[in-house]
Order: sequence, then C-alpha cells, then structure tokens
Amino acid sequence: MTLHRVSRFVLTIGLLALPAGVQAQAFGLNEIGTCALSRAFANTGAPCDDASTIYWNPGVVPKTRGLSVLAGLAVIPLKGDFTQDTTFKRYDADIPTAVVPHVFANYRTSGRLAYGLGVYVPYGLTSQWTDDFPGRFAARKASLRTIYVQPNVAFQLTEGWSIGFGPVIGHSSVELVQAIDLSQQRTSATGPTFGQLGIPKRTEFARATLKGDAMAYGFNLGFHGRLTPTWEVGGRFLSQLYFKYDDADATFEQRTTGLVLAANNPLGAPAGTPIDALPPLVAQFSGTGALTAQKVQTRIMHPAQAQLGFGYTGFRNTTINVDYAWVGWKSFKELPVDFQGGATDRVLLENYNNTSSVRVGVDYGFTNGAHVRGGFAAAASAAPDVTVTPLLPEQDRSYGTIGGGYPITSRLTVDGAFMRIFTPGSRGRIDERTSASQTAEQLNNGSYTLRANIFSLSLKASL
Repeated sequence: MTLHRVSRFVLTIGLLALPAGVQAQAFGLNEIGTCALSRAFANTGAPCDDASTIYWNPGVVPKTRGLSVLAGLAVIPLKGDFTQDTTFKRYDADIPTAVVPHVFANYRTSGRLAYGLGVYVPYGLTSQWTDDFPGRFAARKASLRTIYVQPNVAFQLTEGWSIGFGPVIGHSSVELVQAIDLSQQRTSATGPTFGQLGIPKRTEFARATLKGDAMAYGFNLGFHGRLTPTWEVGGRFLSQLYFKYDDADATFEQRTTGLVLAANNPLGAPAGTPIDALPPLVAQFSGTGALTAQKVQTRIMHPAQAQLGFGYTGFRNTTINVDYAWVGWKSFKELPVDFQGGATDRVLLENYNNTSSVRVGVDYGFTNGAHVRGGFAAAASAAPDVTVTPLLPEQDRSYGTIGGGYPITSRLTVDGAFMRIFTPGSRGRIDERTSASQTAEQLNNGSYTLRANIFSLSLKASL
C-alpha cells in the first residue's frame, strides 16, 4: 500500500495551519506596551511617554533627555468553542494562556538625536483543541511565535518635528500537531479506501508533529510632528517580513484505533485481525515509509503595517488620540509547500484580505503623575468566510480598554491595563478544502465563538 498521499495531505495542511493558530487580526498581536494597550492601541499621533515608541512610532524623540526603559508583559487567556450543525454538540478549545513580553530602551542625547532598542512580539499565539474534537484532523495544535528585535534612531528635524528609522530582525518558530484520518487512506495502491470498507470518518490512526524556525529582516520607520500647540500627528510603517522555513521537521506517531477486521473481509485477513497491525499500515512508520521523519520547506509572509494618528491636547491634562491602522494581509495569497522527500509539491491558496481598524484612546494625567486611560477599537476579519477553521476561528472584533499608571518613585512608574475583546461569532468549517472552487456555503458546518480578556503590566524607569 502506498500512503505518500497521506504524507502530502498531512504536511500540506499542517504548514497551512502554522500562521493561523493565533489571535488578533489573523495572526497579528498588538499587545505591545501597557500604556498603548490601555488606549486601545491609539498610540501613533500623540504616543505614550515611554520607550515603546520604538515600535508605535519610531520617529518620536523622547520628551526628556537621558535613558528610558520599559519592560512588561501581556497575559492573554483565550477561550473558544465550536458547535457542530448536525449534532449541536459544543467542543471547547484547550488553549493555554499566552504570556507576551516586551522590552524597550531609548536614550535621548543632549542634542537632536535619540537611539534605542526594542524587543517585541507582533505576531504569535496558539490554537489548541482536545483529543475528541472532530476538527483535530485540520489541527489539534497550531503555534506561531515570532519575535522582532529593532535597533532605532530618531532625529529631531526642527522644533516639534522628527523622523526615525530602525532595521528589524525577526525570528519565527512554528509547531503543528495534527491527526491523520484512516478512513481516507487506501488499502493498497489501487484498492478501496478504508472508509469504503466501513471505517468511520475521522478515525485517527496517526498523529503528525511539525516544527521549524526561520529568520527574516525588515524595517520600521515613522514621523511625528506638532501641527498646532494642541494638535499632533504621527505615522509609522512596519515592513513585511518574509520567513523561509527551509529546514522544518515532520515526525509521525502511530495511534491505536482498537478496530479489528470482520470475517470474509476484502483484504483477505483472518477475522479479528487488528487494523493497527496490518503490515501495509505498520510499514509506513519505519524504513522508507511515507510516515517517517522528513524535511519540508515553506514560506510565510508576515504582513506590513501602517498607522496614522492625530492627538489633541486642548483639554486640561488630557490627551485624545484617534488612529487609523492598516495591515496588508492580502500579501498572504498562497502558501507554497516544497517536500524534500517523495511527496508532491503543492501551492495552497489563502487569499486573505487587507484589514483596517479605527482606534480611539483617552489619557488623563493628574498633578501627582498618575494617569487614567481608556479606549475603544474595532477591526475587520482578515480571513475570508471559507477560511474560518480550527486553525484560527477568525472573525470581526472590537476592543474595550481601561488602565492607568502610578509613579512609585520620581524615576519609576508602574502601568496596568485591562482589555475585553468582543466578537459576534462566525460560521466556519472543520474539514479542509480540496478545491479552490469550493465556497463557504458548501464547506461551513458549524459556528465558532471566541472570548478573551487581556491583562498587561509594565514598569517604566527613567535613568
């Protein structure tokens, strides 16, 4: 029996899953800096007075001279479920709580120059389901973790106007765990499938684990200016980074089905023969079998980002920010898969859409240095209706935030924030597309929901 088609299917769908097992718009993350989060990410026109401007607007020169350091994290407990149309059964996701760190340092000289370094996570998170979830054949677990390291230089052109630029060094790692369906496999090169012999659909007989990592390079640039004494403007552009996972590993584990063959079966095996012990199946996990360890290559584009914002400071001790953000998800059109063994190469179509979001934030400062903040933002889904899957049940969403900061000493401030993500739910599927002509109406067979509360904490030090 030849199961090279099994290998192609598992690895192809597995690599498709890699970018999708995450949260925010598609697989993007915005939780970079606690002050920024508490303003609902409206942080480009009149940014928070901390070193996270290296990401949010590289063109900003710090207000005070000397060294400013910001370190913190966001804690993201994500809940989700899928309700199947035919059974009305609900399957809860099994997603681990994500902890997303950020560290920035920025130094303003005695002149017009500022330089610094940022380490942050703009893309990532994990999707994970239980062993009884029927969509585990698309993905039981899919994880993407990408870290950007950005040196930065900002220069004050004139009073009130500045520009900045920083190269970006990215490291990305991916992991997928996926079940393989016995019913879809042939009993021999020309024989019937196990499903045609009565094996139920979604009978797991093997599990694939895929892991890989890659480096990529880009840049982040920005500008900031004061239009009037009460109006500020700023913009930023983060380039796309093209990650080439040229040395990814795929390993396979046989799973016990507990099934046995009946008498007079088409395979000619004695009654009571365990299916798991059939030589053609066992052979796939050893020697040159299709389900042995192998290498594979793929490419994942991390899209460009642009943001333009205006800040108003005409009210006493108050800053109001309104930002427009764009992410070029349309660059994620297809996913090439190049196997290093005997499997056939493929190109998978994704056809994501560019997304836009509007962000509004308010920051009020007290005379003792404390701040209270709040914000609201709305974002459109990047995935088309036909690509709402266990990998990422992507859907439109809105964000409500609240937070604040308190000076512990004259040089040390603590910031805290809370964000609630609101989603309407979305129709989706648990089975993979076999043809680009298939539509969401043909494939979607249930409904997904997502719920998330995000907590963030940072410490800011002025040295």
